[in-house]
Amino acid sequence: MPSLLDALWSVARPVLFTMDAEDAHRTTLHQLARRTRMARGTLQKLAPSVPQRPVQMAGLTLASPLGLAAGLDKDAEALPVWPALGFGFVEVGTVTPRPQVGNPRPRLFRLPKERALINRMGFNNAGVDAMRARMGALRDADLWPSVPVGANIGKNKDTPNDEAERDYVACATALRPLVDYFTVNVSSPNTPGLRELQAPDRLTALLSATLEAAKDRPVFLKLAPDLEPDALAEAVNVAIDAGCAGIIATNTTITRPGKTGRLDERGGMSGAPLWPLARSRIHVALAAANKRVPVVGVGGVDSPERAQELLDAGCTAVQLYSAMIFHGPGLPGRILRGLRAPRLETRG
Repeated sequence: MPSLLDALWSVARPVLFTMDAEDAHRTTLHQLARRTRMARGTLQKLAPSVPQRPVQMAGLTLASPLGLAAGLDKDAEALPVWPALGFGFVEVGTVTPRPQVGNPRPRLFRLPKERALINRMGFNNAGVDAMRARMGALRDADLWPSVPVGANIGKNKDTPNDEAERDYVACATALRPLVDYFTVNVSSPNTPGLRELQAPDRLTALLSATLEAAKDRPVFLKLAPDLEPDALAEAVNVAIDAGCAGIIATNTTITRPGKTGRLDERGGMSGAPLWPLARSRIHVALAAANKRVPVVGVGGVDSPERAQELLDAGCTAVQLYSAMIFHGPGLPGRILRGLRAPRLETRG
């Protein structure tokens, strides 16, 4: 039976979908940030209860194996709200050392029939100092989430790749006192040359520097689905050898799986069409990791069945973002209620 939250979404979605995709996103986040306490309390009342499904991952206790992927809340504006929807951990960012406006608009496109997004945002964010200040204010106001919070970190567009380490180190140093883990993003297709950092030699140097700056905070590596299986497996091994606590597979794809009327739009595709490619690459990452570190599966997860398939395959947790745009804020709860019996599991 649809919940009251689902009923409200059925009214809000047509209105939001008449707006430019990025404008709708910004308007929603702005309202959640302005009325954080009210939004959190309202969602807690409207969202049906979800079963307790705690999971241990890299020394962190997740409230559930379902996390919010980076990209939806880039600047940690609505950070206190997401656990009210059932998310067991939340990842903000991608954040860079200095503020940057990102790529020219329009840069975010909905494909409603395919339940997909194409974005070429380009790490638009307010910078790490602004994120640190906002997070500090949330802690001071007793609004900090009760679930683990991770920061997805990247480099500024104008930072040369041979100096990339300084940007990742700057982000890790600034946010280490506040967040529970870091995700190193070298897999976005929207910053020129960024994916070159997935090459073994460059990746080793980058991860070593970031791990040193992160100190006791677990560091995850997020990889692209467009890597060939051998290259993906090699990157997983490089990350583990460097000391990473886990792998997040996968980011958006520059390929165009399925049918789309927007073949001419550049950027990374996410959402339902990514599922077959992401699933295959997640299996590669799981095989390469060989239970040495946890793997978080992301890419096209939009149902309890898909989430359960990844958990059964060996993922410790899953993340979603794009599916929320099409299925609404009740989706996390529906996924969690649709999973099989609760389990307490440790990988890494």
